[in-house]
Amino acid sequence: MSDLPQAPLRRNRRERPESNGVIAKIMKKIKRNPIASFIVDVLVIVAAALVLSLIIKTFLIRSFFIPSGSMMDTLQIDDRIIVNELVPDLVALNRGDVVVFKDPGGWLYAEPEQVESRGLVGLGDWFMEAFGLSAADSSQHLVKRVIGVGGDHVICCDTEGKLTINGVPITEPYILEGVNPSDKEFDVTVPDNMFWVMGDNRSNSEDSRFHGDLPSKGFVPKDSVVGRAFVLSWPFERWAWLDNYPDVFKNVPNN
Repeated sequence: MSDLPQAPLRRNRRERPESNGVIAKIMKKIKRNPIASFIVDVLVIVAAALVLSLIIKTFLIRSFFIPSGSMMDTLQIDDRIIVNELVPDLVALNRGDVVVFKDPGGWLYAEPEQVESRGLVGLGDWFMEAFGLSAADSSQHLVKRVIGVGGDHVICCDTEGKLTINGVPITEPYILEGVNPSDKEFDVTVPDNMFWVMGDNRSNSEDSRFHGDLPSKGFVPKDSVVGRAFVLSWPFERWAWLDNYPDVFKNVPNN
């Protein structure tokens, strides 16, 4: 026999590594078993939903519930709102916007009692929280309307009882009917990267007016803002886009 070295045998193209063969056998068994196939499909869907919800929660939107009546009649207690988290980092926050923000320090005197949701609302909250789209700590956030942005000079009130911004009086249709624009006088200039906020229910809102003795002087820092509320999502019969009333502020000059 020849002592010449023999060329290595080439693997048949139809042959597969042993590990691939094992995986193929497992997949065939799963496909033949309707229950196993269903479980795999569910796991894939759940995994995809979790990844998608993480992206949405991190960069786009979240849901919050309303724990108090400070924004009546625009928002009622236990309403649900959808918040755009691109604001204010990528999209500017403007006068009239409804804003959700973390306590700048000392605004919430005690932890509010959590509102327990039941029925369809509770199921929806559970689903949203499970996928990271609803804030379980909604009661640790505040919801107000932006009245002044950086540089604005906001005064209460003129001879007609109206707020003025940069010398221009404004008529506020979003205020709860029968309530004055403010029973507490103030004269403030909003620092850069800060906001002056007030509730629509001015007679029952612990807002910027009442926190002037705190380090933030009643202003909300940009870093405390979670986002802008743009949809009232629950209850369904009151579903609506949240207006920021641009006509109210259209004549206000920027300082």
